[in-house]
Amino acid sequence: MRLRPRLVPRLVLVGSLALTTVLTSAPTATSAPATSTCLDQSVTGTVEEQRLDNGVAGGPSVPAEILSRSGFDRQVALFSHLLCRVPNRAAASALVRVQGEVLWRTAIHRAHHPQTAPALPSTDDRGLYWARISMALALRQWQPAFDLGTAERAELIRSLEYSSRGITSSRFSPGVRKVLVTGFDPFTLDADIRIGNPSGANALSLDGQRWKVNGKTYEVQTVVFPVRYTDFDENMVENALIPHYQAGAQHADQVVTASQGRVGIFDLEVYNGRRRSVSSIGDNNNLWGGGTINAPVVSPSMPPGPEFLTASLPSAAMAATDVTPFRTRINTSVLEIPAGETLPVRRPLGPTPGSIASEGAGGGYLSNEVAYRNTLQRDLLDPSMPAGHLHVPVLQFDTANKTAITDPTYEANRDAIVRGAHAMLRNGLN
Repeated sequence: MRLRPRLVPRLVLVGSLALTTVLTSAPTATSAPATSTCLDQSVTGTVEEQRLDNGVAGGPSVPAEILSRSGFDRQVALFSHLLCRVPNRAAASALVRVQGEVLWRTAIHRAHHPQTAPALPSTDDRGLYWARISMALALRQWQPAFDLGTAERAELIRSLEYSSRGITSSRFSPGVRKVLVTGFDPFTLDADIRIGNPSGANALSLDGQRWKVNGKTYEVQTVVFPVRYTDFDENMVENALIPHYQAGAQHADQVVTASQGRVGIFDLEVYNGRRRSVSSIGDNNNLWGGGTINAPVVSPSMPPGPEFLTASLPSAAMAATDVTPFRTRINTSVLEIPAGETLPVRRPLGPTPGSIASEGAGGGYLSNEVAYRNTLQRDLLDPSMPAGHLHVPVLQFDTANKTAITDPTYEANRDAIVRGAHAMLRNGLN
């Protein structure tokens, strides 16, 4: 195994430094103040952004501690400072794009290099998440020295999202086999503000890796998706994946979406359902998908397709992987509304003809939907592509830990999940 020597690429870093020089030397007559006083903190952030102040049992901000102990607080502070120096819209666009990509590259670099306590371990995915949320809030509260319309501000936030999630930098090198792997942000943060997402940690640890398998060199590129219905409705998944399904230099050899699933189990999901049906939890902005298991709904942006799609990963080889202390399973179970009926029925071996998808093997939430959108693009653009979804085990704290942002059990659990995911994905290339 070898890491590509392009973590925090030179051009991105040089571009960032050049842009910083321009902004910090801009004439004060055409720029905002040189501090974060250009941020109007009376502007309310999204539900997700409002959690930045949340602590445990009335304690201090957990996100602030995560940012400090991961080092991303400095990047957030620099971003806010530079915003206040931006002289015009073009410079704002460049700043956001470059700083978003630098944030992503910094997270990748950190994930591949050991950290020393009290810094959080390299596999901790939470710093990237809270840094992005902080920077999005700064953009929302920013009061520039020039007119900035609502649509222009929204486009800047979108640019930050795409560049800080690996979407704009998922290009593969020439002459290698190409594997694209995705993960997700932390979620269920109202239940526990401290939580991370091991699928995101896996993605950060994989990006840029090269594996030699049976004499062939495979390169892995990764993307981390938000847990938000709105972004899925705006086709973020398709925008990230389609370049790697289309013919050309960036065409992948395998695409694996991943998310956090069940306690103690790696699930290879066989049947992906078309519809949303989770009504027990919302997304990270506390928005619900609108469906139930009795009345599942389809995203307004979903392209035409069948009720169920089937994964095409080498599941048998992947499921044979030793992922101690966890186990693996090829999951064929779905919840369907049979043809001509109105109530859902559990089918352990997959759907029956003419049924409506209430839940895919991976459920009725965004993890199932990312799997469906992935395999739909496979069918539309390259039906021979190995593609599918991996649910990794739930990441858990020590049961005695109710307040600390980390503990040895939590860290060992995350590391074991990441090791297991790496091994399964590599076995899927044999």
